[in-house]
Amino acid sequence: MGQTIPPQSQGHQPGVERLLEPQARHIRADYRGSGKLKGRRALITGGDSGIGRAAALHFAREGADVAILYLEEKEDAQETVRLIEAEGTKALAIQGDVSKSEVCDKAVEATVRTLGGLDIVVNNAGVQYISEDLTDISDAMWQRHMDVNINGYFYMTRAALPHLAEGSAIINTSSVNAFAGNKALVAYSTTKAAELGFTRALALQLAKRKIRVNAVAPGPIWTPLQPASWGPSDPQAVADMGKDTPLGRIGQPSEMGPAYVYLASDDASYVTGQTIHVNGGMIVNG
Repeated sequence: MGQTIPPQSQGHQPGVERLLEPQARHIRADYRGSGKLKGRRALITGGDSGIGRAAALHFAREGADVAILYLEEKEDAQETVRLIEAEGTKALAIQGDVSKSEVCDKAVEATVRTLGGLDIVVNNAGVQYISEDLTDISDAMWQRHMDVNINGYFYMTRAALPHLAEGSAIINTSSVNAFAGNKALVAYSTTKAAELGFTRALALQLAKRKIRVNAVAPGPIWTPLQPASWGPSDPQAVADMGKDTPLGRIGQPSEMGPAYVYLASDDASYVTGQTIHVNGGMIVNG
């Protein structure tokens, strides 16, 4: 799974999948689906690339129809749709910004209308801006973190809830930084911790409806967000990502996908309010 990552930068978030060098791996060729999600309908935010694309492809290989919401990366989104359809399931790409509640409302409506319902929601779209000094974080930068990483999760989940029934699953993408922190990612780490609070509280609220709510907390993963956030200030930091983990390397999106399948499937029928850590062996508390 190890790859040599050269120094690189992408100047605009959220970044473009096809510009990664080397290309990321989203699903293993030898990953065998077993129908764990057959007949289910999923909506994944930030599903055009990175971890979102990996979740989408794993869901499709397990039999789910998948809608993805993306910000602006049309070519990446079209490629994800092609890959989903190649698995033999339905795909839908919806463009929009999760920080706007009306976008989330319309994305859910489009998903239900096109796929015939909704069973799985993956809140994954996020931003991270690097700042080594708290005083360098502008009001706009702080608010953008909150609008996308917190409000977006709330808006999408609120829009989806009327359509979710017993056995449905909500999965939130958090981060190792919610537990370990990161001195250059104060705003991002704050939002990722808030997502965990949202996950745990909502799991308690929805338990009576038999709707499960869980989170995945990735470590450093090779996605376009890395060169788009770290690269402009330090391209070498991109090349060095993951080298300080016990496994000594950055992770691939393909190593994230199975965690989402588990939480979305009946294999996790007794799991709610929990977090799966996929971080190369980094030690966390909680």
